[in-house]
Amino acid sequence: MSEEASERVRKEVDAVYRAESRRVLATLIRLLGDFDLAEEALHEAFRAALEQWPRDGLPANPRAWLVSAGRFKAIDGMRRRARFESLDDVPEPVDAAINDPAALEDESVEDDRLRLIFTCCHPALSPDAQIALTLREVCGLTTEEIAHAFLTPAPTLAQRIVRAKAKIRDARIPYQVPAQAELPDRLDAVLRVVYLVFNEGYAASSGASLTRSDLSGEAIRLGRLLVELLPEPEVLGLLALMLLQESRRVARTSPSGDLVLLENQDRSLWNRDQIAEGLALVGRALSSRRFGPYTLQAAIATVHAEAPNAAATDWARIVALYDLLARAEPSPVVELNRAVAVAMRDGPEAGLALIDAILARGDLEDYHLAHSARADLCRRLGRTAEARASYERALGLTRLEPERRFLERRLDELPD
Repeated sequence: MSEEASERVRKEVDAVYRAESRRVLATLIRLLGDFDLAEEALHEAFRAALEQWPRDGLPANPRAWLVSAGRFKAIDGMRRRARFESLDDVPEPVDAAINDPAALEDESVEDDRLRLIFTCCHPALSPDAQIALTLREVCGLTTEEIAHAFLTPAPTLAQRIVRAKAKIRDARIPYQVPAQAELPDRLDAVLRVVYLVFNEGYAASSGASLTRSDLSGEAIRLGRLLVELLPEPEVLGLLALMLLQESRRVARTSPSGDLVLLENQDRSLWNRDQIAEGLALVGRALSSRRFGPYTLQAAIATVHAEAPNAAATDWARIVALYDLLARAEPSPVVELNRAVAVAMRDGPEAGLALIDAILARGDLEDYHLAHSARADLCRRLGRTAEARASYERALGLTRLEPERRFLERRLDELPD
C-alpha cells in the first residue's frame, strides 16, 4: 500500500474511532463483563487497526472487526497474566462470548448502548456518579470535560468514576435493561443523563466548536430507543425537546463557526422534519396531562419553532410556560431563562431586575450565561460601564471559542 493510501486509511481509522468507539466499548463491556478490561480491549483493538488496516485495507464491517479484535486481545492478555492453560479458567462472561459465535451478530448488539446507560444510571450509584460515568463511558468525554461541567476538580471527578466502576463490579450490578416493572423508577436518572449528553452536544462545554453533533445525535438515538421501550409522557417530552433544539443546529453558527443568536438565525435553515416530529411528540405528551419538566421545556421550544420570525415570538406564552416550569422544577437557571423571557415581554429593565436578584443571592455567580444575559440587557439600556463589566466577567468564565469570539465582539462594539 502506498504512503498516500496508508495515510488515507489512518484517517479512516480516526473517523471510525469517532463514530464507533463508544458502541464498540458498550459491546465489549457486555462480552467481557468489566469496564476497565473493556476499555483496555478497546484501545488494543484500535492499536491493531492502526497496524493492520493501512496494510490490509478497511474491513467490510469495522465495528465487528474491532469488537472481535478487542475481545480476543483481552482474552490473550488474561491468559498471559494468569498463565491460563485452558479456556476453562476464563471468567464466565468472556467464556460465554467465546462459545457463542452469534454474540457479535445478534440484534442485541444494537442495544448495548442502552444496556450501558441503564447500568451507569443504576440506583446503587449516587446521582453525580451516574452522570459522570455515563458521560465518560457512553459518550467518551474526557475527565477534564466532565469536571468542567460539574465545576469539580478533575482528580476528584476521576476518583468518582473509579469508585462507580468498583461499585458496579463489587455489587454485581447486572448489565441489562431493567424489567418492565422496574422501568418507571429507573427512568428519571436515565432521562437526566440523556439530556446532559444532549446538552454537551448542543452547546459544548469547551473547545473550538459550539456543537458536537455526534453527542446530540447519540442522545436523540437513545431518546428514540427509550420511546420505543417506555413511551411515557416525559420520555416523549424529552425526545421532542431534543429534536426541537437540534432542528436549529445548522443555523446556530455562521459558515466561519461564529455564534448566531436565536433572534438573528436564518429560520429557513431550521430542520423542518425534526420540528414536525418534535411538535407531534409534544402534542402526545401534553395530551396525557401527566407531563413534567421536559415536556414543558419542549412546549417552550415549540413556541420558538412555530414563530415565522423572531418578532412574531409569543413571549407572553413563553413566560407563562416558564412559570409552570419554575413550579415543576425550580432552579436558578430556570429563573434566569424566565428573566430573559420577561425582558422580551416587558422590556430590558424588568428582566435586569430579576437577573440582579438571582446574582445577589449568590446563585449563578460562576455561570457565564447569567453574566452574558445581564450584559446584553445593560447594553440595551445604555448602561455601558455595567455592560462592559458583565461581558468581561462572562468572557472570563466561558471555555468555548465561539462564545469567546462573540463576547469579544460585543465588547468591541460598546461605545467608549
